Amino acid sequence: MIEPMQDVIERAAAPDTRERLVRRFMRVRGRTMGLVATLSPEDQMIQSMPDVSPSKWHLAHTTWFFETFVLSRYATGYTAFDERYGYLFNSYYTKLGCRHPRPHRGMLSRPSCDEVQRYRDHVNAACVRLIRQIAEEHLPELSSMLTLGFNHEQQHQELILTDIKHVFWSNPLLPAYRMDLPQPPMTTAPQKWFEHRGGLIQIGADAASGDFSFDNETPRHDTYVRPFRLAGRPVTCGEYREFMEAGGYDKPKYWLSDGWAAVESEHWRAPLYWQKQHGEWHIFTLTGLRPLVESEPVCHVSYYEAAAYAAWAGKRLPSEAEWELFGRTQRVEGNLLECDTLHPAASPCAGMGPWQMFGDVWEWTGSAYSPYPGYRTPLGALGEYNGKFMCNQMVLRGGSCVTPADHIRATYRNFFPPNARWQFSGIRLAEDL
Repeated sequence: MIEPMQDVIERAAAPDTRERLVRRFMRVRGRTMGLVATLSPEDQMIQSMPDVSPSKWHLAHTTWFFETFVLSRYATGYTAFDERYGYLFNSYYTKLGCRHPRPHRGMLSRPSCDEVQRYRDHVNAACVRLIRQIAEEHLPELSSMLTLGFNHEQQHQELILTDIKHVFWSNPLLPAYRMDLPQPPMTTAPQKWFEHRGGLIQIGADAASGDFSFDNETPRHDTYVRPFRLAGRPVTCGEYREFMEAGGYDKPKYWLSDGWAAVESEHWRAPLYWQKQHGEWHIFTLTGLRPLVESEPVCHVSYYEAAAYAAWAGKRLPSEAEWELFGRTQRVEGNLLECDTLHPAASPCAGMGPWQMFGDVWEWTGSAYSPYPGYRTPLGALGEYNGKFMCNQMVLRGGSCVTPADHIRATYRNFFPPNARWQFSGIRLAEDL
């Protein structure tokens, strides 16, 4: 039987698995370099607090990840670019040996930015060779490991932006990361509420689906949810300012005990990056300091601040199961990294269901970060990726304005300590029915 000519043409034009992997590898790695293109070598080595890592360190660490978990495992005869980099750029994988202390990453003036770029070039070339040359029977396993590496690097793309924002805010000159970012809309839709009758439902990623997910998103499991309502959009800056003006930071009755201790010890009076000039609130953004836009989602608040605001408003934060119930009904689209706003934006249009579920701000939930029923920590060093942090952290959902669109999904579980404020974190309210 003669094969139809159209089928032959389409098969010949479609890239095979190896070339798709190469293209994605180079696209992800190239975007990372694009994010630091406006930064000077001096910018790239500043560490403004222990939670922040220098941009140069992010570039080297993501390269170390591919070198350690891909090339060292699958590339026969591969020689490390520099054996000492395993100490410098390992983040928290204790099974792989000692590490340079996290708070001292800003002390690493060497290797230089140029040398880190050579390191990336070396590993990039080796990875591309490996993808094209590895035996066919090992390609699925390599593809799985590379996909984890892509998603790991996308996490660090987000961190490059969150970290450099803190670095520039810490500079008295308040420099801008970029001056060409679009201005956000100035109006937002009125708040609406969406009800769910609750019941026994399933949440979590289906590991058998073939779609990528991190281990902490599994296994898919049953959980019971009581009837509730979820706010249609995140809390705005203007709404949060009402809380401030009502004495929200002065009244311990709204605060968890640890949250109130943080307010007193850290002298919190407003979200991070808010400051007054001539009696008016301004906010520091990646385009520098500008007047506060009351209609945009409030951002850079801790879990403690989110919970205090919810208590003041007579509401609560949603559980992660409640968030996922609505999140999976919405398309994964919104003000994400590809929109190139790099700042939360007001949404003038309401949706058929809750809107702004993806992008703009990571939304604090009332759920502690803990293992799902039936969770098992993966074997080996990669078992340290998520599992060992399942203590003293709270779950956030939905991604932010600096999250890559193909990195986020309804089951994604981000997590941070309850006092963290430098992330693009915000608030969506819920209440019982």
